[in-house]
Amino acid sequence: MAPVVLAEGVERRYGDTVAVDGVSLSIEQGEVYGLVGPNGAGKTTLLRALTGTTDAEGQVSLFGADPRAIDRNRLGLLPQEFSPPGRLTAREIVAYYRGLYDAGRAPADVLADVGLEGAADTWYERLSGGQKRRVCVAIAIVNEPELLVLDEPTTGIDPAGRRALWALIDRLAAAGTTIVLTTHYMAEAERLCDRVGLLAEGRLAAEDSPAALVSAHGGEPSLAIETADPAAVDALATAGYQVSDQREVVVEGLAARDVGEVAATLDRAAVDYGELVWRQPDLETVYLEITGRRLVRTPADGLGTEDGEPRRAARGGRSR
Repeated sequence: MAPVVLAEGVERRYGDTVAVDGVSLSIEQGEVYGLVGPNGAGKTTLLRALTGTTDAEGQVSLFGADPRAIDRNRLGLLPQEFSPPGRLTAREIVAYYRGLYDAGRAPADVLADVGLEGAADTWYERLSGGQKRRVCVAIAIVNEPELLVLDEPTTGIDPAGRRALWALIDRLAAAGTTIVLTTHYMAEAERLCDRVGLLAEGRLAAEDSPAALVSAHGGEPSLAIETADPAAVDALATAGYQVSDQREVVVEGLAARDVGEVAATLDRAAVDYGELVWRQPDLETVYLEITGRRLVRTPADGLGTEDGEPRRAARGGRSR
């Protein structure tokens, strides 16, 4: 059986700017595939090339056919930017798009799936940013597509709403829907995707399951120590820890359960230190290792520790 999505040597230029540079990938039926990278990496342009909404060099097929030739009832698409009429209710908007397809689901059921049953009769312009994004997700799934393409689906959605949409994506994938999504939230990619492609400057820098990428490129867990005390490195090395001292003192290969013993080692040596940050390797670590570029999080991302942020121990040691 042909892959649901097949791309070979896809390239897209805007003048002298290469947005997508020779990307090849294959996505099977029922897979959740994530395109990961910061803004400007080429994610949205590649999605447009895959869905036939922009011209590109190379070969692309969906369900073994040209993207522009497939039955649009089979495809659901959530673009990064989409603005329905502000004076229609969420229910009216979803009902309108349901009417464009030969078959699909009841708008009320789809709105319930995205957590908007209580706001179904609210004008779109009066919804919060996160609620508007959920209306757009509802539009993308109302026709029960075989292939669902989501460009930054949870941008602007609060953490609780994000987890609700993650659960919805899980259910759709379990039912056999093939899902392609873009994200710059590393925790989202690790949580949802069977495989991810790491995009950097339009190129596919690496591709595999999140666990395999972390295993191959993430390195060992580590503990970063906030200190300017020169005695820290000697004390830790004497105690048998593997230590690097660059911009910060880092204890390499340390399990979370051993953080307390490191703190005790520093206290016994009378080392003055501040915060201890234990870091578990993740996709962001992998991206930095492979591309040399750091993915930037902002406070608006709403990501807490269980969403992939480093774990922070209490400030300790000696008074400063």
